Amino acid sequence: MPAIIEDNKYVELTYKVLDKKTGSVLTLVEFPVGYVHGANEVLSPAVTAELAGKSVGDIIEVPIDCNELYGPRDESLVITDYIENVPEEYREVGTTITMENAKGETKSFLVTRKDDKTLTIDGNNPLCGREVIFRLEIITVRDATDEEIEAGGKIDEGPDLEGTLRTLH
Repeated sequence: MPAIIEDNKYVELTYKVLDKKTGSVLTLVEFPVGYVHGANEVLSPAVTAELAGKSVGDIIEVPIDCNELYGPRDESLVITDYIENVPEEYREVGTTITMENAKGETKSFLVTRKDDKTLTIDGNNPLCGREVIFRLEIITVRDATDEEIEAGGKIDEGPDLEGTLRTLH
């Protein structure tokens, strides 16, 4: 009988985020994401709830209204300026710019549009205002070790520095 996802099980999965209206892939995670079910909040509660009781090979689809996760779009966070006012290293679509206000609070903006004269940045989450489907494929389900439960995920072995140091002497 295959292991099922429940608290304290180590789970690895891959996922895609699809736009519900167009079906286009917005995000694709090819390398498995690992976590300990019930020990951390790496996935949204709606997704975690749907994974409970599933096993290796299962594919689930979870519809998510991103307005509930990120709030509605705020058009005041969309700023267009003359390109000469923007440092060259920020003039590429897809670049993330972190800005700080007078209170020392930071906010990330994404360069979303550029033409010969202007550049537009957007401080909204890219999924804001969208309805999406998380399509997850379960790759691994097994008992988590005590260390993994405490850490909330897999513990990777670090490099053997002692062996390296011995060869350097």
